[in-house]
Amino acid sequence: MQIRELELHDAANFVDLLKQIEEESKFMLFESGERKLSTDQQEKNIEIFKQQPNSTIIVAEENEMLVGYIAATGGEANRNAHIASLTLGIRKTFQNQGIGTALIGALEEWAREHRIHRLELTVAIQHEKALSLYDKGGFEIEGTKKHSLRIGGLFIDEYYMSKLLN
Repeated sequence: MQIRELELHDAANFVDLLKQIEEESKFMLFESGERKLSTDQQEKNIEIFKQQPNSTIIVAEENEMLVGYIAATGGEANRNAHIASLTLGIRKTFQNQGIGTALIGALEEWAREHRIHRLELTVAIQHEKALSLYDKGGFEIEGTKKHSLRIGGLFIDEYYMSKLLN
């Protein structure tokens, strides 16, 4: 398993990864088929991320296939440039193998090198696997975002979680 930053040549494989994760998970923001991403659009997105000193996408790769990712989107103003909002996804067949822990560890290393002080995310309160992963990674619940998602016709609450880095 290789953990590394996403590169421009990964665009097509990253689109495939996102589509599969969105198809397999009921907790990702976009539903299966909702996001219409092309390789060209993804190449542009990667270029934009690479230009931002406080944003990155780190991927897990197994046998030349992308199997998971963690994206950090940094704040755009001086007052919040020290913050990165996270999104994490792993193909279902690769879950429970330590990939999430490895991705979070790699992102924390990157964040410290790039002077990011606060990592933050939201997670559906019913998503027990993700909650366990983030808890194990040192993230703390700060609050509840009421009825923030609608999944299967039901309103779902999310936790705000964060981790401060030294």
